[in-house]
Amino acid sequence: MGAGGLGVRAAHTALSGGLALGLLLHPTDLREQVERGELLLPVIFIVLVLCSVLLYFKVSLMDPGFVKSEEEVKADKNEEQSIVIPQVSSSIKMRHCGYCMVKQPMRAKHCQVCQHCVRRYDHHCPWIENCVGEKNHPLFIVYLSIQLVALLWGGHTAWSGLYFKQSWDWLKHNIFLLMSFILIVIFTIVVLLLLISHLYLISCNTTTWEFMSYHRISYLRHSELENPFDQGVVLNLWRFFCSCHLTAWEKIYFHRNYEPV
Repeated sequence: MGAGGLGVRAAHTALSGGLALGLLLHPTDLREQVERGELLLPVIFIVLVLCSVLLYFKVSLMDPGFVKSEEEVKADKNEEQSIVIPQVSSSIKMRHCGYCMVKQPMRAKHCQVCQHCVRRYDHHCPWIENCVGEKNHPLFIVYLSIQLVALLWGGHTAWSGLYFKQSWDWLKHNIFLLMSFILIVIFTIVVLLLLISHLYLISCNTTTWEFMSYHRISYLRHSELENPFDQGVVLNLWRFFCSCHLTAWEKIYFHRNYEPV
C-alpha cells in the first residue's frame, strides 16, 4: 500500500468517524434519543456508518480484476480467468499490453496508476485509490448506495440540531453542525450523481471508459451494433449483480455482431 493510498484511506476513515461522532455529541435528534435511552436508531446509524467504512476498505483493497499472465493462470488451475477465448475476427485484433505484456481480454484496459491491466475496466477512482473493474464494480455500487443512505441520514441529523439566530454566539456554538451539514450536502450530491450515472451505464452494459472513449476503442468502432454488449436492462443487471463468474465478453461480442437477422 502506497503512502498516497494510506493517506486517502486514513482521511476517509477519520472524516466518516469524526462526523458520526460529532453528530452524536452535539444537540441533534440522535443525541436526544441517546439521552432518553432510545438507543435503536443511534445504534443503527453507527452500524450504517461502520458498514460504509468497511465496504470502502473492501472495495479499496480488493483485486478489481487484474489480468494475469498465462503463466500465472496456469499456476492457478482454479482461476476464473482461464476461459476459452473464441476465434477473433480479422477486423478486431487481440492485443498484448505494451506495459505489462499480458494478453488483454476484450474490455480490459491498462491502468497507468495501478500498473496493471484490468478486466472490464470502468475507471480508476482516486478516492478509493484503486481501479473499478469486473470484480469489484458490483461491490462499489453497494458501497455508494450505503454511503448515500448514511449521508442522507447524517444530513438530516445535522439539520435537526441547527436553530438559526443572527448572532456570533450562535455561530460559535453551531459551527460544527453547520460545517458538517455543508460537507454532507456536497458529498451527497457527488455520491448521488456517481450512483445514478453508474446505474445508467450498468443498465446499458457499458463502462465509464467505453462511454467516454467510444470512438477510440477498436472493438466498438468496428462493431455493427452501437453497443454490442447490451442484452436488455434485465439481463444486463442480472449479469452485473448476480453473475459469480468472469465473463468471456468475446463470446457475447461476436454472437451479437454476427447473429442472423
